[in-house]
Amino acid sequence: MPLKMKKISIVTPTFNQGQFIEQTIDSVLSQNYPNLEYIIMDGGSTDNTLDIIRKYEKYISYWESTKDNGQSHAINKGLQKSTGEIFNWLNSDDWYAENTLHRVASLFEDNTTTAVSGISNIWKQGNIVQQSSGTDVHETLAKTIGGARIDQPETFFSRTALQKMGLLNEQLHYVMDREWWIRYLLYFGQNSIQKTSETWVNFRIHDESKTHTSQTKFKQETWNLYYSIAVHYHLKEAAVFEQTFPATTINLFNLPEKADMLLVQKSIHYFWYFQGCQCYAQNEYNIAQQFFRLVNPDFLVEKDKKEMEKIRFKMKMLPVFLKKIWNKR
Repeated sequence: MPLKMKKISIVTPTFNQGQFIEQTIDSVLSQNYPNLEYIIMDGGSTDNTLDIIRKYEKYISYWESTKDNGQSHAINKGLQKSTGEIFNWLNSDDWYAENTLHRVASLFEDNTTTAVSGISNIWKQGNIVQQSSGTDVHETLAKTIGGARIDQPETFFSRTALQKMGLLNEQLHYVMDREWWIRYLLYFGQNSIQKTSETWVNFRIHDESKTHTSQTKFKQETWNLYYSIAVHYHLKEAAVFEQTFPATTINLFNLPEKADMLLVQKSIHYFWYFQGCQCYAQNEYNIAQQFFRLVNPDFLVEKDKKEMEKIRFKMKMLPVFLKKIWNKR
């Protein structure tokens, strides 16, 4: 007799996404996964979203349409109703690739696995513009936490992980998945993650998507997050944040109180390192220099230490206007 497939719970938070949500719903239901719990949490849509949900409601485990406090709140309500051994949410403008849930379940057959991650196609104006590299898992845990780049739609968690991670932080509206991922990493490290190069998700960028419209808010909320981690663990790096860029404290919860303080400290220095590299790539030399000055090179692996030195040398020797010309070659 074949083994019973583990129950997978998928939550779709939505609000006025009638132009996209049918493709999302169809992609979940057409997986033909035999042990699926599908939950849709609508925030009180006034477009045609409810007509589409009702069209499929006999196949949906639970749905509601009630005013909520934003995406994180909607996902949390769905998470609290979910009962699956595997969990993720799928936003109402994205859709699964064929056979995704069966492949996810197969990787969770190893009961030591607490997270699995694939890759995604990124769509814009009806075309695939690039393919993601998937959630980043680096050579050291500190570097993974410092970058904390999660491709959320294609990263699934076990119920064991959820019980430690808890609910999403509803104060966060842009990087709630990143904060959740940091919690996971602080509890479980990265040795029980399985990554695959299989394409599981189609991620849509459009004019109304937060990824497209709110880059400044993403950056500020990310800065607030790492500052709040430093404050939470009473690290001296908190004062460095305060002296460098404006930051607001977020009330964090469910972080492990017995975390390795050196690991957390190294992670924050890696956050500064990644911010410096990003600013350099965007030709923001002054800000990049500010970030790099904060980094303790002893907290970096050797290749990253050399990379930072190389970038700092380039910024000194190659003005922005020459870099732009060089990049066009």
